[in-house]
Amino acid sequence: MLEELIQYDTDVFLYLNNLGTDTWDGFWLFVTNKVSSIPLYIVLLLLAYKQVGFKKTLLILVSVGVLIGATDQLANFFKYGVARLRPCHNPDIDGFVRLVKSSCGGKYGYFSAHAANSFAVAIFFGNLLKDKFKYIKYLLIVWAAFVAYSRIYIGVHYTLDVATGILIGTFMGFVFYKLMQLMANRLKL
Repeated sequence: MLEELIQYDTDVFLYLNNLGTDTWDGFWLFVTNKVSSIPLYIVLLLLAYKQVGFKKTLLILVSVGVLIGATDQLANFFKYGVARLRPCHNPDIDGFVRLVKSSCGGKYGYFSAHAANSFAVAIFFGNLLKDKFKYIKYLLIVWAAFVAYSRIYIGVHYTLDVATGILIGTFMGFVFYKLMQLMANRLKL
């Protein structure tokens, strides 16, 4: 059963990865680059500041920092615990993977920290800002989905790596949002 699931995951990955073209490579490399999200993070912090003030924004900043750190460490724990080779390091599919960037990244890839972090931030800020900005949660989820898919497109994560990252990031984003709310209430912010 597990072997069938892994084979199906590999087949879906190869199909999606090989849909890519040179025309779109630059766009997906931009989307997958962590630096390209910095302007969005700044806008989200500014929106939060306008809505909740300076003290609570500091709490939000610390909460998001801890959220991303925790999600990253959890991803590293799973990557080395599960030890599933990234598709671009898998000799069984060598020559079939369309690796878009110059390097593959670490040896193991289960689960995608990019997918987890982007969804964690999207869910956290989506919940934080949903009352003031009606559609922001959906826009952030679309952004996070683009980041998650970019990992398949550039050839560094299987679809299950990305799907697991999405689920874990969604869970972590919601939990940290609730924890931040509890802390804000205790601090009377």
